[in-house]
Amino acid sequence: MSATHEGPAIGPIVGVTLSTPDLEASEAAYVSALGYSLGARGRISVADAQSWESPAMAGARFVCVHPRAGADFHFRIIESPACKGYRAFASHGWNAAELIVEDVDALATELAGSPFEILGPPQDLSFTDAIRAMQVRGPGGEILYLTQFKRQLAGLPAPPARCKVDRVFIVIVGGQSLDTLLDFYSNTYNVPMPQRMESRVKAMSEAFGLSPEHRYAIAALPLRGNCYIEADQMPEMAKPAVRAPGMLPPGISIVTMSTPGSALCGCVTGPAGELIEIVEAA
Repeated sequence: MSATHEGPAIGPIVGVTLSTPDLEASEAAYVSALGYSLGARGRISVADAQSWESPAMAGARFVCVHPRAGADFHFRIIESPACKGYRAFASHGWNAAELIVEDVDALATELAGSPFEILGPPQDLSFTDAIRAMQVRGPGGEILYLTQFKRQLAGLPAPPARCKVDRVFIVIVGGQSLDTLLDFYSNTYNVPMPQRMESRVKAMSEAFGLSPEHRYAIAALPLRGNCYIEADQMPEMAKPAVRAPGMLPPGISIVTMSTPGSALCGCVTGPAGELIEIVEAA
């Protein structure tokens, strides 16, 4: 599969699929704590389960939720048994999703005592004080970054926050080799090669018992619609992608992105074991 479009052939990010052992608890958390609105609900079709190479997911219950500002992005939350030994940022694959928010410090106060476990208080990023973020863990073990842009950066344009907690604009994938990740997305989807940098990834440091100030080689792959894939090079002790036979990966299972044409549509597995679902732009 190769890209034929000028510039990135994918983007924006239009959906993130989460696996959770308790559908009702996850639905309530996103609606009550993050202020998301309810969308479609139902059961996973055989066709979808087969396209994800996850036949055991056919018939699983799901619900979609989206920001109050609009349904141009959704979380699809699917009920799935807990995967023994899974922990975000301990293994390769999709490790986190980053949402744009209006006021991260106010949100931190609201989330205290909520179903979202706060992993660390709001903090300016290590490479700029224009961006302030915090990390939380959701009911299904998924990790979310909640990010506020205090001012726009010329080299990192981001969508505006249209409500208290808006859409996902960055997804984070971790793998054994940063070069392999960048080559895959560049060659497959015509994504420009980004500048590499060193940055803190606190959730990953926590997973491996490293200092919170430890820096990792990362890069932000620019997609259409001011969205990005952050690629992280993980420590050598990171496990391969975790996935039970016939099931979706735990935590963040799938990232769905749109494309201007239909040639790239479908679901593929990336080099770190991440599931990438490409749909034609509406």
